[in-house]
Amino acid sequence: MFKNPFSFSGRIRRTEYGLSMIIYIVVIAIFQIIIESAVTSSSGSSVVIPFVTLLVFIPCIFFMFAQGAKRCHDLGNSGWFQLIPLYGLWMLFANSEHGENAYGENPKGIGNTGTQFSFEENQQASETSY
Repeated sequence: MFKNPFSFSGRIRRTEYGLSMIIYIVVIAIFQIIIESAVTSSSGSSVVIPFVTLLVFIPCIFFMFAQGAKRCHDLGNSGWFQLIPLYGLWMLFANSEHGENAYGENPKGIGNTGTQFSFEENQQASETSY
């Protein structure tokens, strides 16, 4: 889990995407609290605070776009689909495409060629054994 979190290639499961969202929200919330306390306590550092804010927010946003693109890939869609309003909810709850797709192997291992039997293959094998 969390292999190459800043990469836009590959596929991730719902669990990793959900944990990524939680991490993103917690980091942003903590940083917002720090910024609010810094703004209220000091009035002389008004130039430094926006610069430091950008240094934290840009990697966080990049992280979420990368994780979102990989989750879109797991659903068989382009990473640009994450820009559709409310598509993030679909990414949280939708099941992944079985087997390999254009973006790589299924991270669950279900339906990948040569690694495991899919449900249909397993059912066919049990029917022919009778």
